[in-house]
Amino acid sequence: MFDTVDSFLSSLNSLPTAETKFQEAAQARQNQLTKPHGALGRLEDIAIWLAGWQGRECPKLDEISAFVFAGNHGVVEEGVSPFPSSVTEQMVQNFEQGGAAINALTSVFGHQLSVIPLSLDEPTKNIAASPAMTMEETLEAINAGAQAVEQCTADLVYFGEMGIGNTTIASTLAAATCGGCGAEWAGPGTGLSSKGISLKAEVIDRALALHNLKTDKVNREGLQNPFTIMRLVGGREHAAIMGAVVAARLKHLPVLLDGFVVTAAVAPLSLLKVNAFDHCLAAHCSAEPGHQRLLDFLWLDPLLSLDMRLGEGTGAALAVEIIKGAVTTHSQMATFAEASISNRD
Repeated sequence: MFDTVDSFLSSLNSLPTAETKFQEAAQARQNQLTKPHGALGRLEDIAIWLAGWQGRECPKLDEISAFVFAGNHGVVEEGVSPFPSSVTEQMVQNFEQGGAAINALTSVFGHQLSVIPLSLDEPTKNIAASPAMTMEETLEAINAGAQAVEQCTADLVYFGEMGIGNTTIASTLAAATCGGCGAEWAGPGTGLSSKGISLKAEVIDRALALHNLKTDKVNREGLQNPFTIMRLVGGREHAAIMGAVVAARLKHLPVLLDGFVVTAAVAPLSLLKVNAFDHCLAAHCSAEPGHQRLLDFLWLDPLLSLDMRLGEGTGAALAVEIIKGAVTTHSQMATFAEASISNRD
């Protein structure tokens, strides 16, 4: 979908916006439903948001698609995960056999699930010692996400990830975007001890220093662009998610962002476009300690907070049901006129 790095970056300068006429129509409908104004709280806001991105007064959720991207990371050689990289491929097999949490949730909720492994036999380079990817590898991963969305016919999409070591990558991306040191972003990931978290923080700091990304959060001048940050310290699944979110925006497709890794994957986009996430809702705030801070930085208000930190898109799968509640009440409630109930003056 993006032939060159420049075409990817230039797309961020021409992102479409929500269609206000449909948002206004949805708001007008909300004002006539048999309830006090604002009584359904965020459900009303969600319905209006969705109307603007789907281009219809009454949005629909007939088809929901989930994409799980998987990648491996050279930074694992630093000891930042208690699990070996081989677990990534084993989990992909588990996805394909229907045995993971995201399989259970998408099955019961009726979501379409696609699992996309990205060169698992070729991990990215160790970010504490060299750039993670070449320009070609980064663009290829971005396009893997973009192409998945381009072929999608869903009314709403969300993304998950799998990759041993990818919370170290996510923490580094968050620090490169928002500022701060490794200790402010490192968390337990797949179950690190306090000693392991300290090691993880030290590896993040080394990566930031090596790539000249250790920028004070107050002085954000001279920042690299999102593509370069991803190339230097990202992962293939992170790049794919970034490409998928941009591609979704270009086709007016609303997105639910899952947990810390997914949010960190798209965070660098904010450095070029402050409204890059207008077509996105944050599904939940994960138990990974950096997630709430990252959501605050991006001005995203999560729908759920369940102390989850599994990834895979599981938080987003649950949040879809909240969106369905918003759509159902918006479209199926009677208006005051239809119910022959007196509206307020």
